[in-house]
Amino acid sequence: MKFPFFPHQASTVAEQTDYLYFGLTCLSGLMLLIIFIPMIYFLFKYRRGKPANRQPVHLPMFAIEITWTIIPTVLMMGFFAWGAKHYFTIERTPPNAMEINVIGKQWMWKIQHPEGNREINELHVPVGRIVKLTLASQDVIHSFFLPEFRIKQDVVPGRYTTEWLKAKSEGTYRLFCSEFCGTQHSGMIGHVVVMEPGEYEQWLIHGQPSSTLVQEGERLYRELGCSGCHAGQSAVRSPPLEGVFGKPVPLQSGEIVIADEGYIRDSILLPAKQIAAGYTNDMPSFQGRVSEEELLSLVAYVKALAHK
Repeated sequence: MKFPFFPHQASTVAEQTDYLYFGLTCLSGLMLLIIFIPMIYFLFKYRRGKPANRQPVHLPMFAIEITWTIIPTVLMMGFFAWGAKHYFTIERTPPNAMEINVIGKQWMWKIQHPEGNREINELHVPVGRIVKLTLASQDVIHSFFLPEFRIKQDVVPGRYTTEWLKAKSEGTYRLFCSEFCGTQHSGMIGHVVVMEPGEYEQWLIHGQPSSTLVQEGERLYRELGCSGCHAGQSAVRSPPLEGVFGKPVPLQSGEIVIADEGYIRDSILLPAKQIAAGYTNDMPSFQGRVSEEELLSLVAYVKALAHK
């Protein structure tokens, strides 16, 4: 019977994560031995009643102090640089990633694909493709944990967090919530299914609904009355949304922010938070009127307007 010490390395970053972990563990073990072996030796050698030379020993104390200060500092700074480099690799999503939305809810994971496919507690992705996950919570703090991918990201109410993965082998891998989120927290589990690109395309076609995420966002955009103010010929003077996503937006306060997913979300739910320069706060709040799934659809539509 095989009992793996560590989960399977299913992503491209898992191997480097494990190397860093093992390196820190070995260094910590070495420091432990250097400190505790002499301690134990001296406990026996100089124990009470033991005949031993207890005369003061004259040692080059300055050289010893410099040595045990510089060597650990250099080692620790080396590990800091290694860890920082790996952290930025994990946190910066590579370009040309396919985007998938993940919503944490007591007690399930709800997945939205750009093509409109929806899943609960299952995430299908193609092997060898960079996948960017936009994570949102509908209620409390959750934590999206894929042990085989070495990914763990908190999912916090009221904001978007992102994570990315690139699966290097086909298979079915575990998905957990690793943040206690209520009475049925232990049941908030699922699977990531990694498929060949051709099989993934067939899976998308087989389960594709009548509308994509962008089309759903466009429908909501009109039903909620957004087009009545933000369309080009509208009577109400409001900031145009065509081409705004990803661009700098000057605010009334004098700040300049980038119109990312978080900015679009806040503009829908908290319109008074960041008022665009040259405009007044005439927009009503949609907080409590749209769900997290609908918000992500609206954000997807505004992102699509950037290419019009």
